[in-house]
Amino acid sequence: MAVARVPPGSSSCSGSFLSSPWLLPPSAPPWTLLAVFLLEVRPPPEPPPMKLFYTRIYEDRYGPMSDNLLTLLWSVTVSMFPLGGFFGSLMVAPLVNKFGRKGTLLFNNIFSIVPAIMMGVSEVAGSFEIIIAARFLVGICLSSNVVSMYLGEIAPKNYRGAIGIVPQLFITIGIVVAQVFGVRNILGNMEGWPIMLGLTGIPAAIELLLLPFFPESPRYMLIQKGDEKTARKGTEGELCEMRVEEQSEQAEGRLSVLNLFTFRSLRWQLLSVIFMNMGQQLSGVNAIYYYADSIYSSAGVADDHVQYVTVGTGAVNVFMTIAAVSHLLSLLLFFFNFITSLDWIPYVSIVCVITYVIGHAIGPSPIPNVITTEMFRQSSRPPAFMVAGTVHWLSNFTVGLVFPFLERGLGAYSFIIFACICLATLIYIWVVIPETKNKTFLETSKLFAHRNKVDIVVEAGDSEIKETGGESSEQEIKNTFF
Repeated sequence: MAVARVPPGSSSCSGSFLSSPWLLPPSAPPWTLLAVFLLEVRPPPEPPPMKLFYTRIYEDRYGPMSDNLLTLLWSVTVSMFPLGGFFGSLMVAPLVNKFGRKGTLLFNNIFSIVPAIMMGVSEVAGSFEIIIAARFLVGICLSSNVVSMYLGEIAPKNYRGAIGIVPQLFITIGIVVAQVFGVRNILGNMEGWPIMLGLTGIPAAIELLLLPFFPESPRYMLIQKGDEKTARKGTEGELCEMRVEEQSEQAEGRLSVLNLFTFRSLRWQLLSVIFMNMGQQLSGVNAIYYYADSIYSSAGVADDHVQYVTVGTGAVNVFMTIAAVSHLLSLLLFFFNFITSLDWIPYVSIVCVITYVIGHAIGPSPIPNVITTEMFRQSSRPPAFMVAGTVHWLSNFTVGLVFPFLERGLGAYSFIIFACICLATLIYIWVVIPETKNKTFLETSKLFAHRNKVDIVVEAGDSEIKETGGESSEQEIKNTFF
């Protein structure tokens, strides 16, 4: 069995981190930081005026446009966002190591402001290609990975999980705001849709103004920059953990993505990140978000009511982000209610979709990023988020591109595929993932040590990790989220 040895620490672990200015900067409340990061006004993926715009531009150039070609062109447009996310994920590790977490978030605003301008002028330019290119650029946006990393590193361990879920709340708020703007009586019409697309740059501009007033991650400053004076500010209660982590990181060095795949002590953490992100994106939720209007119309909802049902679903997602229900059962219910065409079926379908969204809001949606933060230490965290983001966006891209054709060919039966993926993910989490609540990053590594067939040995000192004679690592691993 391999042994990973951690040298003794050199400082005591006294003090409190809860009053740290890193977490609660005096210049602004923490909710402002989260809102600026994450309240992103996103255009609804399928506003009918945009499809009419695509058809008009194509017919002016080339003549009549077939339904299959329009479906393909729209699928490519939808899929450009996650494809951009894939390439953005490849940039995470080098950027956060070079510029820090806050610096990367500032740089990231380029990929929100520039595409917003491009989408806003696309109608005047008479080019749907500009929209496709802009969606690719806005997909590169790095915040989905870097925000979780930043919040996980500035949060005390007893609040790390709760704070890690907050980003998803603001993402759902952003989706609802976009859905409200997408109502035909507001901006979801032939005159207003370019304005709606251009609004996505406003939150990025606000963040660009406010983010410089917030601090850099103290873990980044101490462990990767060696600036203890800056890192010490308000973080005395966490310095012991950071020092022990720094000493263990020195033996490993900075890990690349390639090294991450060959590092024995991180084997199961890496597999867990891959499986959880695949399960999250291949669960079928993006089929609902991307093609909600089509799904509701197929279920028999009147065209005039579809947009309001979509907004209502988004609102439920916001309010129920803090609640959990059975994810797999909801998906199965959603499938079965496609089967018949009775008059009352549209209402049952709406209820089942909303129930499904509720189930996704707390579990599969926010947890993968939280777990990725907690399962990896400082040197391995950036490449881990790089792998997680790559899997996340490739899976998202696959659903966005393939689902319209899958649904056309299999109809309701297409959701059986999603149900099987949900079940497989559930079994994996039950068997493999340990409970990480109130654990330090090193303690979480110790939980995985037995499964990875390594020992993490901490020598005598002031470390927070102790060799225990009670519950074994194997027993600890069985304490899952369930």
